[in-house]
This record gives sequence, structure tokens and C-alpha cells, in this order.
Amino acid sequence: MTPNADSASSGPSRRSFLASTAVATAAVAGGMPLLAACGGSDSGSREGTTSGKDAKKILPAYVAGNVVTPDIPAKNGSAVGFTSKVDLATLKTSVPKKLGKGGKVTIMSPFWGSPPKGDNAYYTAMNDLTGVDVRWQNQDGNTYDQKLGAVLASSDVPDVVVIPGWNMGGKIPSAIIGKFADLGPHLSGDAVKEYPNLAAIPTDAWQRSIFGGKLRGLPMPASYVPNIVPFYRKDIFDKEGYEVPTSGDEFMALAKDITNAKAKRWACGDMKWTAFNAFGVLSGSEKALGWNLVDGKLVYRAETEEYLEALEWTRKLFAAGVVHPDFKLGKSQAVDPSTKFAAGEFLIYNNDMSSWWGQQAVQAAQNPDFEIWGMDVFGHAGGAPTLFATNPANIFAFVSKNASEAVIRDVLAVANVTAAPYGTKEYMLTNYGVEGTHYTVKDGVPTKNDKGNIEVVNAYVMVAGPAPTIARPDFPDIGKGAVEWQQRMGAVTRKTPFYGMQITEPTRYTNLSNDFEQLEDDVVRGRKKISDVQQAVSDWKSKGGDKLRDWYRKILDDNGSAAN
Repeated sequence: MTPNADSASSGPSRRSFLASTAVATAAVAGGMPLLAACGGSDSGSREGTTSGKDAKKILPAYVAGNVVTPDIPAKNGSAVGFTSKVDLATLKTSVPKKLGKGGKVTIMSPFWGSPPKGDNAYYTAMNDLTGVDVRWQNQDGNTYDQKLGAVLASSDVPDVVVIPGWNMGGKIPSAIIGKFADLGPHLSGDAVKEYPNLAAIPTDAWQRSIFGGKLRGLPMPASYVPNIVPFYRKDIFDKEGYEVPTSGDEFMALAKDITNAKAKRWACGDMKWTAFNAFGVLSGSEKALGWNLVDGKLVYRAETEEYLEALEWTRKLFAAGVVHPDFKLGKSQAVDPSTKFAAGEFLIYNNDMSSWWGQQAVQAAQNPDFEIWGMDVFGHAGGAPTLFATNPANIFAFVSKNASEAVIRDVLAVANVTAAPYGTKEYMLTNYGVEGTHYTVKDGVPTKNDKGNIEVVNAYVMVAGPAPTIARPDFPDIGKGAVEWQQRMGAVTRKTPFYGMQITEPTRYTNLSNDFEQLEDDVVRGRKKISDVQQAVSDWKSKGGDKLRDWYRKILDDNGSAAN
């Protein structure tokens, strides 16, 4: 079954996961693993953030849901886990009566693939359940930035606009503050209790939904545990007697043992993202998460020795010839690793957690011996690593400030349904559609048919989601393994000072760090040197990095730290 929060945000290009991994796996097994920027300010200004006492006045009360009990409770920031078979006869009801009043609501949202017709059976069933006539304006997810900019610059803004965090560059955060409604009067404090499923959304996710000093976003919650998993071919490891490495040196030795170019077998893909985690590099997923307080001074990720050491270690893998040749061609995220990983051309690679289930689901029928598993992130020198938390929500739905009171209430009625937890009738309809029309259940496993794969994607799940969930009745071992991986990694995950804050940097600094990712990819492939990184850091400081440090310091002094 489909998780709503295999989040993607720990270093790679975030948009690539929804556009490729999630959609690809959805087409195979009838589920869509949704993955989980900038924005926000205080007192309605266009820069800064809102936290501490000011945020507490705005945030909805948290009321844990009790409709469904997970098989594996959340721990150390993990998702909740469900591994048991689905029994449609015992599904719970979390929305006993329609809260919608029959109004029409237009929603613009990114879509990957070909959008279905507006009168399809899925949309009709969801509208009947919510009591709201939702009209979808699906837009190409690959070019959503351009469409967003045009729409938000116009006077014709849809009732609801979904904005992923990775689309919040440039002037978008300011547009969010100027164009969208304050939902606080309907959701802050005890007001949220009118919508029990929204009340069960973790507070951290709501904190991320504060823009311009107001609660403007409806969030899709995600686990804050870094989501990049070092995957390996467990079936081949077991057959060959390979041991899972527990340090950087062990990894290198294993990689050399595995690699046999003449036999068309290499050890791994580009392991840069795992290296960042193994060496304890600050998160690269969002600008604010790249800062940490060290000995009383704010330090940016690219300034740290750990950053340079992680790049050098990854460079040595490429130089040793243990990386599959495909990864030498360009950026790591430009490579689709699934086919050659499945063929055994390389045995280790890193990717978003959704690939754990997605790869296994793809290979289940055609390659029964195939077994993918996730190794724990190792400390580069052995022992436990130090990981840094990602943010607890990265996709948001916003309501137009011109929307009437009736429209706002209808939108919240829809969100209260889409945020229903796994194990409820509302979750099944939101994520799978109509039984018999869009999916069937065999041996306790729901599977979409062709109609389901066309119609039940990229829509209502974007409005709001439940607490992070991993549900795998088809592969219960993977479901259990993924949640327990998050729990182990969560135990060594630290929150940095700006964790969970919606922060809008001043426009003059927007592009200051843009060139680092390309430089990283050039360094690990031997096209640039570590000295080039050091020079880039020096340039970054002189062009505004030091002033940006002072700007962040004031936010820290004014709002306090979220670190723990």
C-alpha cells in the first residue's frame, strides 16, 4: 500500500523523485509513494521566519488520532509502519459525515504524466465523499516553476494552489505571503478539532506551514530522518559472501573486491549522498538546514572539513574504477540506476527510500531471486554516523486570499479526508480509488488496475497528508525493514538550529550557493579539484556569505534554536 511520506530531501534534486521514482513505482504496483524550501517570515514581512512564542499562538492543537493502531509505532522520528494484510471489511471510518457543503473548488497542482479526464470515476467518488465539487487544473510537474510564476503574477489565482518546496525559489515565497489566505482562524489552537484528521498532523509539519507570520499552508508531513538509503543487492551479497561495510575503508575494500570491469560488474553508483551522511555533512536539501552552530559560531556546510572529506572519499571511489561507467557521464541524479542495478552490473547505490519497495515491486515477477536491502549509514571511521534532520514537510496546498469563507471550509473538508490515516475507508479511496473500478484486493494486497494507474495519481494526495506512514502489505519485510532503518538512523539524527522553520532569505542572497552542486559533481568525477571548492567557498564568503551568516545569526538570536 502507498505511503504518504517517503520524503525526499537529503541532498539530491528533490523534484526528480516525484517525477521519476514515485511515478514509475506507482505504475507497477498500484501505489504512489509521495515524497515529501523556503518561505515564511515574521509580522508579514518578506524575510525571516516565525517560531517560538509567536508560532505557538498560530499552530493548531495536536490531537493524536486513535482510529487506527499501526503495526509499528513511530520512534526516533520514523514513520508509523503497517505490514498486515488489508481487509476491506474492517476498514475504519475517520470522517463520519461530510463536512463539505457542495461548493466548487478549483485546485492547481503539479502532475507527472498525462492527466485523466475531469469527470473520471475517481474524482467523482472523492467529490461525493468530501461533499465538495473539486475541479483539477493539473499542470506538468517538470515545468511547474514557470506555470507557478505566471499564475501567481496574475490576478486569476485558482482557489487552491499546491506548491512543493523545490518550486519555492525566487519570488514565490513573497507571492505565497501576498496571494494566499491565513487559515489560522479555522485551524489555530482548538479550532482544528473540527477537522480531526488535520488535528492529528504532527506539529512540526504545521510549523513548516507558517508563511509571513500566518498559517497559510496545508502540509504533507514527512519523517525528518534523512531519506537517502545506501541500497545493495542482498541476494548477490549472500551468494558471494560479501559483508555489509561499517566504515569508509571497509566500503572501499569491498568495492575493489566486487569490481570486475571485464565481467561488466562494478561495485557502486555515485555514493556522494551517502558520503555526506557518513562524514556528518550538514543537509544540502534546503538553504537554512545548511547552517549549524559550532562553538558559538554559525557555520555553513560548504565551509566544513567534513564536506571536503566526503567529496574526497567519493572522488577516490571514481578514481579507483569501482563506480559504474554510467555515473561518470554527468550528475548523479541524471542517471536512472534501476535497470543496471537489477541486472547486477553494480551492487550498491544510494537513492530515496521509496526505491526500496519500488525496485522490489518492479522485479518481483520477472526476477524472483532479486532482493534489494538498505544498509545502515556507517560513520566514515566506523561506529555510528552523525546525521542531520531534514524538514518535516515539503509540499503544501494554499488557499487563495480571495476565496470566500465557504470555499475555505470546503477546502478544509477535502483536506480532512485526504489526511485520513492508513487503515481507513478515506485513505483507501484517496490513495486507491474505487474497489473494482480502480483496484482489487488479492491475498490482502490492494493493486491498481490500468484504470487506477491512469486516474488515481497526483491529485487528492497533494492537498494534505496524514502523519508519515510506510505501509507494505505486499512486501511486509520491506515495510518493517524501512521503518526500523528510520528508527536506527533517527537515533543518531540531530536537529540543527533552523530545523522546521520556514525561512525566506533576502532576494540578494537567493543564488549565492547555486553553483556548489555542480562543483561537487565535477570534483568527485575528477574534473575539478578540492582546491576549487575551497576557492568557491572563499568567493561565497566575499560575495555575501559572511553577511548572510550575520542575517541568519539575527534570526537565531530573535527566535532561538530548534536544535536538540
